Amino acid sequence: MELTLDTLKTNIDTVWVLYTGVLVFWMFAGFAFLESGFCRVRHVTNVLAMNFGVVTISGLVFWAVGFAFMFGNGNPFVGLTGFVSALLSGDGFASLDWSKVPIAAKFFFELVFADAAVTIVSGIVAERMKFSAYMLFSILFIALLYPVTGHWAWGGGFLSTLATPFQDFAGSSIVHSVGGWAALTGALFVGARIGKYDANGKPRVMKPHNLTFATLGTIILWMGWFGFNPGSTLAADAGPIAHITMTTMLASSASLGSAMLLSWWKLGKADLGAMLNGCLAGLVAITAGCNAVSMVGALAIGLLAGAFCFFSAPIFERLHVDDPVGALSVHLVNGVWGTFAVGLFATKLGSVGTLDGLFYGGGMALLQSQVIGILAVGAYTVIGSSICWFAVKTVLGSLRVSPISEVDGVDIGEHGSFAYVFDTEMVEDAIEVPDMALAGTPSMRTVIAEKTAALGRK
Repeated sequence: MELTLDTLKTNIDTVWVLYTGVLVFWMFAGFAFLESGFCRVRHVTNVLAMNFGVVTISGLVFWAVGFAFMFGNGNPFVGLTGFVSALLSGDGFASLDWSKVPIAAKFFFELVFADAAVTIVSGIVAERMKFSAYMLFSILFIALLYPVTGHWAWGGGFLSTLATPFQDFAGSSIVHSVGGWAALTGALFVGARIGKYDANGKPRVMKPHNLTFATLGTIILWMGWFGFNPGSTLAADAGPIAHITMTTMLASSASLGSAMLLSWWKLGKADLGAMLNGCLAGLVAITAGCNAVSMVGALAIGLLAGAFCFFSAPIFERLHVDDPVGALSVHLVNGVWGTFAVGLFATKLGSVGTLDGLFYGGGMALLQSQVIGILAVGAYTVIGSSICWFAVKTVLGSLRVSPISEVDGVDIGEHGSFAYVFDTEMVEDAIEVPDMALAGTPSMRTVIAEKTAALGRK
């Protein structure tokens, strides 16, 4: 093939897309470390298995139907072309024709986004959901939930054809809030962890087992975001990718700082967990408008993201929505905030965007489109995921492991092994129960099982 300027640019763009896609794929390690670090020790294997096992589901299901539903030519609701064999030719994907990189590179980059969306769910339902329930739900999520709302915004669907098109450059709503809404319904269906609330309904603190892992996971996710956002250009264009990298960095740093200062003020200490989730909150929030806001706008979005994350977490707890890793405050709350913020802070000045938001003289037009998108995506995902969770529960009989399995450790009941075997003190909860029974004291497992049965929890 003759090497022309056009083919050279296509080659460079393809390398860029694949490189940034690999960075996003590396975020799987971040999710695994973050979620397992925030969970208790006897549930670590289960969290790791969920994060690892979902790769096969997302890869195969997105290849078979998800990519076509999302980017195929179709109607304002869903794509109807481009299934399986069409991936070889690239036919039937008009919504992606603006990028000249091969369809296989586009598929890989979009696949890792789908992976990220479904992985959000695993941390929120951790420590009490059956592994099989999460796997079955993931199939439905990748096939029927994520690609439909993605089509609305990125595949030529109705949100992209509004008079003022809905803007979500890299997925604050389409990736993060979709994962968050699905996780919220899952948390409501499966219920809280045993012991999370006392007899008066007051939430108890369930401490993370390894903040070193959680910190490492956050740093890996932060690194991966520099593929997530700049890579969404699908082209190695110097100006846009440099600008997007800067806004991403500024928003995450500002959000980390605001969460740290708020925890210092409210708790009297700089809480590491708040700092970690604060950083991620800023990353989620800037994802929608990383191309469209100025540096000052990115700082403002990040500062508020850290505050929204810090103050929303205890609200979810008081509402009896049990979230072991704080992901609802990160992905759902700030996915919505980041999408809304585009309608406020978008500007043609000091960005690579093409629209002005409310604060820059653009009026209400863009903000209205953002609200329409937020409501449409949220309504579809809540209704659709509720149906999917109900279907999975009907098939399996229960979404939840048995009370005894939960107390002994989901790791043993679902996978047959703990993550750690070198220190028996780390699994003292699992060892203490038979000792109590041998001493003539009723087994703690029996006590908890009887209490949960009395409450009607399956």
